[in-house]
Amino acid sequence: MARMVEVGGKEATSREAVAEGVVTMTPEACARLVAGTPKGDPIEAARIAGLMGLKRTPELLPFCHPVRITGAEVTVEPAPEEGRIRVQATVRAHDRTGVEMEALTACAVAALSLYDTAKAYDRAAVIGGLRLLAKSGGKSGDYRAP
Repeated sequence: MARMVEVGGKEATSREAVAEGVVTMTPEACARLVAGTPKGDPIEAARIAGLMGLKRTPELLPFCHPVRITGAEVTVEPAPEEGRIRVQATVRAHDRTGVEMEALTACAVAALSLYDTAKAYDRAAVIGGLRLLAKSGGKSGDYRAP
């Protein structure tokens, strides 16, 4: 039976999670996104989409509790010569449960926003490498990706 884990008895602590994802496309398509498109600035749109997405995480994922986010950043780092755009999200909260899923959701939504624009120039663009880089706080302690 599906259920949400009980966190009411846990103490609120400071928590942070960092995640990343990569959108790969042709170098030409990547250069077009960096230059801006008729839709506007896809890089800035992706940053905003990532922030919007992280706030919606408990609405999208059935086992995620609403978390009191205290801060977040989404960075979008294009490498046009390589045809790659790296997205990284850092999310902080002071709560009873972690923010790993919020950081991952921010990266996924930002990457989808980039794909939405890239598809006009490269239908074969790929979203990949979505992963947790680090987390701190909570009962399970710190984690750093190898």
